[in-house]
Amino acid sequence: MSDRTKDKTYDEFYNVVNMTPSELEDWLDTYKSKSVGKDSSDGESIGHKSGRKIINIKRKKNDELTDTNYDHMYEVIGYVHRNRAQKPKSDIKESDWRYSLKNWGHDPCKEMDC
Repeated sequence: MSDRTKDKTYDEFYNVVNMTPSELEDWLDTYKSKSVGKDSSDGESIGHKSGRKIINIKRKKNDELTDTNYDHMYEVIGYVHRNRAQKPKSDIKESDWRYSLKNWGHDPCKEMDC
């Protein structure tokens, strides 16, 4: 990944991930967080694993980020954009849609009236 692409990925990641590491850490400890998402082979959802990776990434300094970190940041950006486009018409505050996005570090209620 070129430095220019890394810079763009970094900026976009911090634009879509609107939860702090401590907010995300607290969220991942909840039943609601664990109740959504596709389980991987070990029983933990892919989104839940992603949330733990996001916490690690956000606690690093820019110059400590690895190519693997950038790859995950790029994956998070894509996931959030795709899933935000699938917003349900019903109340989102207590929706699986919101819970899933929060596992990926994005709380849509921070930008919408929930």
